[in-house]
Amino acid sequence: MEFKAHHRSFPVRDIDTSIRFYREVLCLDQIPRPESFKFPGAWFQAGSCQVHLIQFKEGDDVGTPPTSINPLGSHTAFSTLDYEETLAYFKDKAIDVFETNVDMGQMWIKDPDGHVLEFIAIPA
Repeated sequence: MEFKAHHRSFPVRDIDTSIRFYREVLCLDQIPRPESFKFPGAWFQAGSCQVHLIQFKEGDDVGTPPTSINPLGSHTAFSTLDYEETLAYFKDKAIDVFETNVDMGQMWIKDPDGHVLEFIAIPA
């Protein structure tokens, strides 16, 4: 038996704000989502894994992201080719970054809903 990651879902408060972030800041390609779903959402391709955004209704129990960027907590990691370029890109976009250094090659940010996202440099 073999398992492979298929998607990571994120509950979001405002689907339009989250779509802009994942499309315009993270530069992920938005992909078709079945029209049969009865709740707002959007899907993105991130390498061989997908990111699913699901807009929840106030009062739904979807958990709570950490109040600060905490690399020890639950997070989703994306690979990048260049640590310094990625760090400069996020700083240029005025995004708070919890950074390590080029040797460690890891940094973390939060999306508009507070989900922690790691970016790890894996050179080609």
